[in-house]
Amino acid sequence: MRLRDLWTETWEALDANRGRSLLTVLGIVIGISAVIAMTALIGGVRQGLMGELGLDRARVISMGVYNGSQVRTEDIAKIEEGLPEYEYITGSAYGSGKVASDAKSADGQVLGISSHYFDVTGQKLVEGRTFTSGENDSASTVAILDKTSAHNLFGDKDALGQKVRIKGIEYRVVGVLESGQQTDPKSVTAYVPLKACVQRVTGYDSVDSLAGMAREGEDIDSLVTKTKDFLATYYHMSDEDVDNGLYVSSMKSMIDSFNSVMFTFQLLMTSVASISLVVGGIGIMNMMLTNVTERIREIGLRKALGARRSDITRQFLLESVCLTLAGGAIGIVLGYVGAFALGGVATNLLASGDGGMSLTVTPVIEPMAVLGATGICVLIGVVFGYYPARRAAKLDPVESLHYQ
Repeated sequence: MRLRDLWTETWEALDANRGRSLLTVLGIVIGISAVIAMTALIGGVRQGLMGELGLDRARVISMGVYNGSQVRTEDIAKIEEGLPEYEYITGSAYGSGKVASDAKSADGQVLGISSHYFDVTGQKLVEGRTFTSGENDSASTVAILDKTSAHNLFGDKDALGQKVRIKGIEYRVVGVLESGQQTDPKSVTAYVPLKACVQRVTGYDSVDSLAGMAREGEDIDSLVTKTKDFLATYYHMSDEDVDNGLYVSSMKSMIDSFNSVMFTFQLLMTSVASISLVVGGIGIMNMMLTNVTERIREIGLRKALGARRSDITRQFLLESVCLTLAGGAIGIVLGYVGAFALGGVATNLLASGDGGMSLTVTPVIEPMAVLGATGICVLIGVVFGYYPARRAAKLDPVESLHYQ
């Protein structure tokens, strides 16, 4: 049988039972749409969280010394010199105090930061600039606010260039960040040069945490080990001190853990959706068996006219595969439509929560997911259509022609 004739007869057979065909593929539509929607949403959540939490910076290594040794501001340059595998190392110190503008004041958090701090955290400026090296070295009275803090202190007025008082000392606002680190929307966080913080806010030269950006091509796991060894030697730490008072961790390990959790969740949701695909496949088989019964005389006539078993098998298999592919196509479209709708709802809900994390969930369209769904549809069509196709092919033409 020519391929063109095979397609023509397949289409005519499916079109003759259009309503039954649509109902039959419903299980396939539900299963495929669920798999596609879950894959797109989980991809969107992964991207959103990786951007929001900074998990896209796999070269960042965090460090902390908590064994009683103080990390001083001058240590940052010495550690950077001793570990040339880093592009830069940045430090931060945490303080608190009254932060005020001319109109408003609040108890706030004050973060002293050295150069490249925002490169490590991934925070973006929407206005102004970061601190210059001269401002860092001279402990200048300049500050950076996030948008929430700027609004809490200045309302709708532009904060750039305004003055804020931190523990009674005036600072000039030189930059505004898109987002800060506070969870309370009514609180205030101010960023100042690290030396300004330890001199005027905390009152003692101590750096609370360090973070470094590894150079391109560096083996992160090896660098974590080398960093631990270097800090242990630099601060004269015993093995017990290293175990209890030294923290060195890479963002890569966090990314691996995060991806593992997301993959497990996606696998679980796909497994649940697969139940619908199996039910849909059983429905396909049932419909094809019904079609075989209804077309026994037609099959007998075709075989009497010279149709081979392989011709009959191919036709019924093609009908089965066409049904599953049609259901898959509808499922893919509905899956992505549903994913973008749910992504918009999730984004709005997260954005409206007081003090919550603002997360944009944009579903990811993955070509491999579409190809995978198409392959699953073909596989279901072949597996669940094979038995009815073989049954039709084995019918005796004489008996079939006498079938009532």
